[in-house]
Amino acid sequence: MKFLLFDIRKSEREFFDKNTFCDFDITLRECSLTEKTKLSEDEYENTGVISVYRSSILTSDVLKKFKNLRIIATRSHGFTHIDLDYCIKNRIAVLNTEQYGEQAVAEFALCVIIGLTRKIKNAVLDIRNHSIDPKKYEGQLLDKKTIGIIGCGKVGLHLAKIANFFDMKILVSSYKESPQFAKICNVVPFDKLLSESDIIYLHMPFTTENYQIISYDEFNKMKDGVYIINTSSVELINMEALYKNLKSGKVHGAGLDILESDYVKGKTKDLGNETMCTKQNYKITEKLLDMPNVLITPHIAYNTCEYSDYVLETTINNIKDNIKGINTNRIC
Repeated sequence: MKFLLFDIRKSEREFFDKNTFCDFDITLRECSLTEKTKLSEDEYENTGVISVYRSSILTSDVLKKFKNLRIIATRSHGFTHIDLDYCIKNRIAVLNTEQYGEQAVAEFALCVIIGLTRKIKNAVLDIRNHSIDPKKYEGQLLDKKTIGIIGCGKVGLHLAKIANFFDMKILVSSYKESPQFAKICNVVPFDKLLSESDIIYLHMPFTTENYQIISYDEFNKMKDGVYIINTSSVELINMEALYKNLKSGKVHGAGLDILESDYVKGKTKDLGNETMCTKQNYKITEKLLDMPNVLITPHIAYNTCEYSDYVLETTINNIKDNIKGINTNRIC
């Protein structure tokens, strides 16, 4: 069976060098699959399985070119970059990756929190400019601080365990039944979390229901000097409201692990069903990048070599299961 994998990084090729998959005729491509991608007639005619990341945009116009496509496996938890209606009508199975590097993301969030509270960016920039002023780098300890976790799934649980080790008070506004959560977290209403947290951390899938869950009203309810950390989707925060509250000092610092596609120098990108990088957000991101109390990274919270191998192995196993009729991680 012909199997095309898109959005493959050079480091991921090592996985296929180390493993042999006799059941598939595999082709690896570093490019994304979009309406601009050109493939051979043989690939359009005989490909049965496609695997992509979120930078590929699988519209109906893209998918209808494949005559015998049966499975799409996205190497991400989210799947809004795929036209599910088309897949359902044409009996194409869509699979996702259920877990998303929980430990890696939680550890990264801690790095960002420490980077902001200890003003590491300020110190690094000053050293590069040969201008050092220790008074500017006075930071804060984490113990006794209150961290509010919005979207407390497996990533939230990992971060809560780490925060507990630092002797922080932990508030959560969404709660999944777990004895582990009950031991270390206080479940509170959303507004109470906003008003009592010194650090607010967001990690949840983007949906139409939680679009800009943090906006002007929410910032008004927060403590002065709060820190905002977001390792999910840029759509969860009103970027203009964040910028204005950073400028006023209401927000003391922010860490944003935005998607690669959210910020593209000199242009914006259309990601199908997702509300990515408007021109306004582009301009705000430009301003945020110049602020010493803001850390912006290109969606790397999950990005470890251990996790990359896990995702590829999981993707292959999901496909094998579905070929056998086992609906592992099947969306539709």
